[in-house]
Amino acid sequence: MTLMAHPAVLRDLIDEYQALAAVGADKASSAQARQRLDDVTYTLCVSTGTRDIDAALAAARHQLPGARPLADSVLSSS
Repeated sequence: MTLMAHPAVLRDLIDEYQALAAVGADKASSAQARQRLDDVTYTLCVSTGTRDIDAALAAARHQLPGARPLADSVLSSS
């Protein structure tokens, strides 16, 4: 049995990650902003069973309603 995050949770995580990335939270002088970006990145990876943010975003989007089917090779991480 594989556990999957609820699509609404994934959508919120994707939106928050994109918002933080858009304002440059990874380079922000605020330790709080950098920590939040790290937390969201980690949660996306754990929620999707991936190890990097690009794979996590692809996997999360794939799990959203209305997502187009992708080749499994796009989602696998070696």
